[in-house]
Amino acid sequence: MFSLSFRKLALAGFLACALAMAFALYLQYVEGQQPCPLCIFQRIAMIATGLVFLVAALHAPRARGRWVYAATAAATALVGVALAARHVWLQSLPPDQIPACGPSLDYLLQILPVTQVIQLVFNGDGSCAKITSTVFGVSLPLWTLIAFSGLAIYALAQPGLARIAESR
Repeated sequence: MFSLSFRKLALAGFLACALAMAFALYLQYVEGQQPCPLCIFQRIAMIATGLVFLVAALHAPRARGRWVYAATAAATALVGVALAARHVWLQSLPPDQIPACGPSLDYLLQILPVTQVIQLVFNGDGSCAKITSTVFGVSLPLWTLIAFSGLAIYALAQPGLARIAESR
């Protein structure tokens, strides 16, 4: 019989993040879709969430340690939720309210302090407002918002699921 453990649950969270990143890299390098600055920040949040899940799986803590990892994974996923929600909002703006396109993220990082770059990226620009492709009629930022929301919920449920499985 297959038994759930905190380690296996954390590994599943990591694999979900890895699959999301693999799909993003496929779109970039195979389909030729260049990510906008908000997309890049969402990727960073996905990688951070995945790393928390991976470290949790490798460490396999007990009791309170599980909740620390769960809260950390949920926090990084919620950063992703905020970024993806902002992206979805930018895509819903009428054309006359879309901010003008700005310089590339590489250029911004060369000339501005990181805190200012983060603020500019979060404000978004015209490149973030374009819907370049959809999956089943849903924009990629909305899929990302759904994924981050699911990961945050999953992260917080993980210690309880492991506890239930271990008590059987």
